[in-house]
Amino acid sequence: MAVPVLLHLCLGRGRSDSGLMAGGAPSAAVAGALGRCPRCGKGRLFAGYLRIAPRCEYCGLNFAMFDVGDGATVFVILITGILVVGGALIVEMAYSPPYWVHAALWLPAIAILTLGGLRVVKSALIVLQYKHQAREGRLAK
Repeated sequence: MAVPVLLHLCLGRGRSDSGLMAGGAPSAAVAGALGRCPRCGKGRLFAGYLRIAPRCEYCGLNFAMFDVGDGATVFVILITGILVVGGALIVEMAYSPPYWVHAALWLPAIAILTLGGLRVVKSALIVLQYKHQAREGRLAK
């Protein structure tokens, strides 16, 4: 007997066309992809390319409590590595090009995937920390 499973992947229930949830909060996918505040969806999450802003300019949410550490970097490195190595193997097996063609193809791909994905993944991890109220672990006394 099959058991129905609800997998909403933090996309949010009751979304409107604007990507906001019914209560006005943005869905995790929209806020993460756009680099917006996880509470209001209007303020910018980043003050620079990867530097987190101190707080939201609209709702005042303090971003200092969020720390993704090296998590975003690890995800981006693994995903980029899988895509580039897989692509390089496919190209090598199908066409056997010279090494300079591999360098011309895969070095820009590594740069684009790494730099493009890092901000999106970091933003998504911060939004998911907010949505799931993740806090630092503490020992019980």
